[in-house]
Amino acid sequence: CHRGREASLQRLEEIVHPLVTEERAGFVRRAGEEGEWLVVVDVPLLLETLRDEAALRAEVDVVLLVSCSAAEQRRRCLARPGMSEPKLETILARQLPDADKRARADFVVDTGLSSGVAETRAQLAPRDRREI
Repeated sequence: CHRGREASLQRLEEIVHPLVTEERAGFVRRAGEEGEWLVVVDVPLLLETLRDEAALRAEVDVVLLVSCSAAEQRRRCLARPGMSEPKLETILARQLPDADKRARADFVVDTGLSSGVAETRAQLAPRDRREI
């Protein structure tokens, strides 16, 4: 039964991912045509679906990873309605390890810091046009 679900999920991804990629490319293109110097796209599983560095860089110029410790991630996820340990384990199994994602990212914003939002904002403050 698990293999059947995995095959169904893979088929669904084969249908959905090209459509999402096309929509994202159109969004970025339109923003560029309108003169935007920065376009941010929020892409779950970006690094998992674009494992090859050349393919990744063909899609995005800069990767900003939002991350936290594994313990904090688990705490946050399990606090969501309907989330369970087995569901969380299934989700995590589809993701690259955090260390791998951090290694591929150009910038990492750690949202698991002690003072919360203020520290997160401080991590973003030095980012400006010259760095991007």
